[in-house]
Amino acid sequence: MEKLPIKKVVEGLLDLQATGESATLLGIGPMSKNCVQATLELSQDDDYPVMFIASRNQVDADELGGGYVNGWNQFTFAKAVEEVAAEIGYDNLYYLCRDHGGPWQRDKERNDHLPTEKAMELGKKSYVADIEAGFDLLMIDPTKDPFEVGKVIPLDTVLTRTVDLIEFCEQERKARNLPEIGYEVGTEETNGGLTSTETYETFILRLKEELEKRGLPMPTFIVGQTGTLTRKTEQVGTFNFKNAYDLAQMAKSYGVGLKEHNGDYLDDVTLLEHIPSQITATNVAPQYGTEETRAYLNLAAVEAKLVEYGLVEDVSNTREVLLEHAIKSERWRKWMVGEQKELTVEQIMEQDDAQLQAEILDIAGHYTFNDDEVKAEIEKMYANLKAHNIDGQRYVVDHIKRPIRDYAECYNLNGVTTRIKNNVK
Repeated sequence: MEKLPIKKVVEGLLDLQATGESATLLGIGPMSKNCVQATLELSQDDDYPVMFIASRNQVDADELGGGYVNGWNQFTFAKAVEEVAAEIGYDNLYYLCRDHGGPWQRDKERNDHLPTEKAMELGKKSYVADIEAGFDLLMIDPTKDPFEVGKVIPLDTVLTRTVDLIEFCEQERKARNLPEIGYEVGTEETNGGLTSTETYETFILRLKEELEKRGLPMPTFIVGQTGTLTRKTEQVGTFNFKNAYDLAQMAKSYGVGLKEHNGDYLDDVTLLEHIPSQITATNVAPQYGTEETRAYLNLAAVEAKLVEYGLVEDVSNTREVLLEHAIKSERWRKWMVGEQKELTVEQIMEQDDAQLQAEILDIAGHYTFNDDEVKAEIEKMYANLKAHNIDGQRYVVDHIKRPIRDYAECYNLNGVTTRIKNNVK
């Protein structure tokens, strides 16, 4: 299947809105190779395009620290997706996307309070690797400034950095004679300032003006705040239909799609509101990591039953090892609320608080899938189950598919690749 540029896909969706045949695309955090497989199988079976949205913490150049997902850099990530696609005979459309690219977007860069010049330099190095590895969409997000924590970063600063980075990426792409790529701008972070429709329009207008001055393309997506917010393993925000609709219409008037972030754990009512609100795409990531963790815990519970029935003797320690590594990773802090954020690893390990430990495992288990000890226990568990005709890896992939399928149904995704292709001018 000929690969349509992602901008053409979005333009196709915007055109289809007039006929009621449009859809809301899914941006899926590539939390593991299992997640990639689940995504591609559904995309293939149900005929819709998918975006893999990798943050810099998940996938990045080795010299910048690599990524926690499978230790992937941009090239090994692209190769892994390609391999899974080949294994399943995939012939639909998938797009490799950079989520939150730019300065200070690795936790370490922000925690180290890197000076602006240094942070911009590292952000650019990361983008060059994205471009060379064949990424289709780059999110330009210069709003994670550690020197402006808790403040609204001045719009002028966000605009200047955004345009400078798009110009840099376009120069690097053209120098390598590579095909066009899409850009995503704005941020869902409230300190990015793009929360009201007025600020949003000002941003689009001024961005258009600056990009045109320099002969640069308009972005493919602009991120807007629709009220969604993920904390722990739940959706704690309130979807704002009016805001979403107004932002979508505004973006559309400039030929751009509205992208929603923090779309995890949404209920069916909210999901079904996405088509009439004309949101072009939603990003979902931590939910799939949590679902994979839950799948491993279900398999561990089955393994425990087999021990009880006298069918397995050498039981794995999958749950215990996952839990210990999840607590020690400290990555749960990002998703916790209140005083729990400040607990030390020692306090959590020592406290006999089964509920808190289970919560941390649910939130942060997926950050540890690439740890050698965790991988060894999962393999041991798979072998124990396989001896009794349970295909553990197949179960994990199918378990991850469940929430993706729920979204795809409500987002009218079934068959949309064909509808877009029939509509492309």
